[in-house]
Amino acid sequence: MMRGRGLVNQLATLVVTILTCVWMTVPAYAEDGYDLWLRYTLLSGEEANAARPFVGGSVQLLADRSETINRAISELGEAGAAMTGLKISPHPQLVLARADRVESGSYLAEIRLVGAPEGAFSIRTARNGRIAITANDDIGLLYGTFALLRHVQATGSNEGVERFSAPAMPLRMLNHWDNPDGHVERGYAGRSIFDWWHLPEKLDQRMIDYARANASIGINGAVVNNVNARSFMLEPRYIAKLKRLADAWRPYGIRVYLSARFSAPRDIGGLDTADPLDPAVRAWWQAKADEIYAAIPDFGGFLVKANSEGQPGPQDYGRTHADGANMLAEALGPRGTVIWRAFVYSAEDETDRAKQAYAEFVPLDGQFADNVIVQVKNGPIDFQPREPFHPIFGAMPNTRLMLEAQITKEYLGFASHLAFLAPMWKEVLDAETGRMGSVAQVVAPAGLAGVANTGSDRNWTGSHFDQANWYAFGRLAWNPSLDSETIAREWAAQTFTRHPASIDRIANIMLGSRETVARYMTPMGLAHLMDTGHHYGPAPWVCDLPRPEWNPCYYHRADEQGIGFDRTVSGSDALSQYHPSVASQWADPAQIDPRFLLWFHRVDWNERLPSGRTLWEELVGRYDRGIAEVDAMTASWALLEDVIDPGRFRDVSQNLAIQQAEARWWRGTSLAYWQSLNNLPLPEGAQPVPDTLGEYRARRFPEAPGQ
Repeated sequence: MMRGRGLVNQLATLVVTILTCVWMTVPAYAEDGYDLWLRYTLLSGEEANAARPFVGGSVQLLADRSETINRAISELGEAGAAMTGLKISPHPQLVLARADRVESGSYLAEIRLVGAPEGAFSIRTARNGRIAITANDDIGLLYGTFALLRHVQATGSNEGVERFSAPAMPLRMLNHWDNPDGHVERGYAGRSIFDWWHLPEKLDQRMIDYARANASIGINGAVVNNVNARSFMLEPRYIAKLKRLADAWRPYGIRVYLSARFSAPRDIGGLDTADPLDPAVRAWWQAKADEIYAAIPDFGGFLVKANSEGQPGPQDYGRTHADGANMLAEALGPRGTVIWRAFVYSAEDETDRAKQAYAEFVPLDGQFADNVIVQVKNGPIDFQPREPFHPIFGAMPNTRLMLEAQITKEYLGFASHLAFLAPMWKEVLDAETGRMGSVAQVVAPAGLAGVANTGSDRNWTGSHFDQANWYAFGRLAWNPSLDSETIAREWAAQTFTRHPASIDRIANIMLGSRETVARYMTPMGLAHLMDTGHHYGPAPWVCDLPRPEWNPCYYHRADEQGIGFDRTVSGSDALSQYHPSVASQWADPAQIDPRFLLWFHRVDWNERLPSGRTLWEELVGRYDRGIAEVDAMTASWALLEDVIDPGRFRDVSQNLAIQQAEARWWRGTSLAYWQSLNNLPLPEGAQPVPDTLGEYRARRFPEAPGQ
C-alpha cells in the first residue's frame, strides 16, 4: 500500500504533540450514560498492543490549522490516552492530510477523493504502521478521525480500518421539537437541552458535547425549535442566541436551522397578512433572511409546518404549498434551504387520512424552487410502530424529497420500552417504490431528518438503549446500506462492552425489539390505538373526538363482524397511490405480509388465514408472542450483570420491568376491548385477560410526559 516511505518526509509538515502523559485507569466516576458511544474505555493489554500504531501520540499534519482540525487532534489525543494508557511516543504515528497538500505518487494520494462530496475521507495504513486520514476538507478529516476511533473502540484493533467513506446524503439533520420555555413536545428525556434564557451570554458545555456526538456519526444539521414554531424566535434577540450556537457548532460541521412560523409577518412584522404572493410579505421575509445571514453566514435555512394541525400556511390565502415554500426560498436564495413538511391533514377531508399528503403534494411536482426540499414522514400517517412506506416517495420525480423519521419513541413506549429502530428505518429505506428505485435512492439527493430524542437527562435520551436510535440514525443517514446488525454491534461494543459473547447477546436483544413492541401494541398492521393527547398506553375505545382522524376507532374500524381499514379499491383505494408493482403485493389479503394485513384490509374475526388460524386466533397469538419476547429480552439482559457496570445494568433492568408490565397492559386492554365487540372467547391455551374493560378504561395519566 506504501509506494515510497520517504515521500511523506518530503512534505511540509507540522507535528503536533497531543499529550505527554500517563497511564489510564478505570474512570473514577460511575457510568451514567453521559459519554454516549464516545467512552474510550481502556483496552486490554492484548488490544492495546494491537492498536499501538494508532495511539502513537503525535500527529503529522498536512493541512492548515483550523478549529475543526484542532477538534480532530484533541479527539485523537484524548482517545489514545484513554484507550491504551501508553506513554506518548515522540514519533508521529498518525497523519491528517488535506488532499490538496498530498504530492502525486504518495501513498496518501486517494483518487476516489476527486469529486467526492463534502465530508468524504480515506483511511489508509502504511507499511511502517502509520495510519493516514485524508480528505478534501477539514470536516472530512474530523469525520475520518471519528471513524478511526469508532473502529478501534468497537474492535480493539487497527486491523481492517482501511476504508474510503462518503456520505450518501448531503443533509443529515436532527429536528428538535423543543419549545423556548424548555418543554419538549414528544420528548421523554427531561427538559430541552437548549438554554434559551441564558443565551447568548452563557453557552452550556452540553452544547459542545452535543455537537461532538453528532459529528461523530456524521450529522451536519440541527433544527433547534419545534415545528409548531413561535414567531418571536425570528426576532433579533433570538437571532443573537442562534448566532452563539452556530459559532459553537461550526467547528463540528453542524449548521443551524430554524422552524419558521408562516404567519410571522403578521404576528411580529406589523403586516395584516401573511399571503405569500403579497409584495410586502415577500419583502418582510427577504429582510428577515438578510438579517439572519448577516449574523450567521452559514445559516442552514427554514423548516416549515404549514396548514397542518391548525398551523397557519399558504392555503389560508388560497395559495398552494409551492407558493408558500417558493416565497421563502426566494428570500433565502442560494444561501440556504427551505424544508417544507408534507405532514398535512385536514378536518374537512372525508377520505382516508393516509391519502391526504399524496393528494396535496403530488400534483405540485416540479413547481417547487430548486432550494426547496419536501420532507416526508416514513409512512402515510404518523410514526406508527409499523407503516408501509409513504406513497409520495417515487411519485414526485421533479422535487427533492427528504425522509423524516422519528427517533424519539412517541408511539413505541416512550423511553421506557426497549425498541431499536434501525430495522424500522431499514424497512423503509430499502423499500422499492416501483418508480425511482428504493426510498433510499429517492431521498439521496436531499437527505434524512430525525425527530430528536435528546433531553436534559444525564444520559441524554431517557434510557440507555434509546441512545442507540440517535446513533443508528446518524449511521444510516451517512450510509443507508448499512445493516441493522452491524450498527447494533458497533454501538454495543462502544457503549457497553467489547466482550464478544456479550455483544452477541445485546445485539440479539436489540434486533428483535421493535418487532416485539409492534406485536404487543399494534399487531398485524393495526395503528394509532394510543390514548388521546399524551399517546401513552392503549385506548382503542376512543371514538368521540371532534376530528375523525384523532380517534383510534377511525383506524381500526372494529365491530362485531371484523376489524381493519379497507384501503383497496373497495374501500378508500389508498393502494392506488402506490405503483402497481407495489400495490399488487398488498392487494390480496391471502398473499399480503400479515404484518400489513389490517392496514390495507378489513377482515372478519373468524376468517381463516394462510397460517391455518382464524384472524382472532392469529391476533391473540401475536399479542402473546410479544409478551413472551419481552420476557425473553429481560431474562437475556439479566445474564449480563457481570459484564455491565452496576448503575446502567440496574437502569436497564428497571426499564425492562416497566416494559414487561406495560406490554401486558397493552395486551390485556386490547383483547378486552376486541372481546367486547366480537364476543369471542380467547383461543385455547391463551392466558385470561386479568382486568375488566371498565378497569382498563378508568386509568388516567395526567402527568404523562411529552404532551
